[in-house]
Amino acid sequence: MASVTHALTGGVRAFGHAGESVARHAGDMAQLAWQSLGATLRGQVAFRDFVIQAYSMGVESLPLVLVTATLSGVVTSQQGGYQFTGSIPLYVLGSIVVNGVVLELGPVMTAIVFIGRVGARITAELGTMQVSEQIDAIYSLGRDPVRMLAAPRILAGMVAMPALVGLANGVGAVAGMLAARSTVGLGYQSFLYGARLFWHSYDLFYSLMKAEVFGFIIPVISVHMGLLTRGGAEGVGRATTSSVVFMIIAVLVADALFPPLFLN
Repeated sequence: MASVTHALTGGVRAFGHAGESVARHAGDMAQLAWQSLGATLRGQVAFRDFVIQAYSMGVESLPLVLVTATLSGVVTSQQGGYQFTGSIPLYVLGSIVVNGVVLELGPVMTAIVFIGRVGARITAELGTMQVSEQIDAIYSLGRDPVRMLAAPRILAGMVAMPALVGLANGVGAVAGMLAARSTVGLGYQSFLYGARLFWHSYDLFYSLMKAEVFGFIIPVISVHMGLLTRGGAEGVGRATTSSVVFMIIAVLVADALFPPLFLN
């Protein structure tokens, strides 16, 4: 009995510590986002810093995003064609591919690429600045690291992510259409007929709204984790790993919340 009680007590204590940690991180990130918003509205964000970050996040991520989108469209088309052959009219494949890419694969796969290429870089970059006392130097000069470092990255993420997702949606749908023609012989007109048949007017807006949320979540978490980094080079590695895990979980949780919030 004592061992069972001890185990239950330990489990409750661990759950309490985890809840406290999540609440603390959420509060710090909310404060970071609020301060960044205030700096942006007051016009304190340097336009040059924003452009540099937007170029790095958007233009330099474009090749990898387009490759991922192409493969997503091709795989969706191939798997759908294999399942539908002989049982369901093939033109339905157009709807499956286009809606699958636009509503789910385009935003989520682009977010995963964004996490690996942009989020990890931001955390490592700011973490290195933190452990090398460059952040303290910014404070000592009377300048605000949130305005200089956080706000441009968050703003750039919210601009770059929807643009990347929009391009990924188009490329993925075209790749799926070409794959459907080559694998199951579905003509372009039939594919587009199926895509239009089950298309809703808000589907693209829904996809870009997801992208906007992901484009906000990823830089906020990566900046937050970077500024919390302690412990030298080893601490930078730990912070980057934890940041990537948190960003993936946050994106997947947000993605799971979208259907009940916006499609019911």
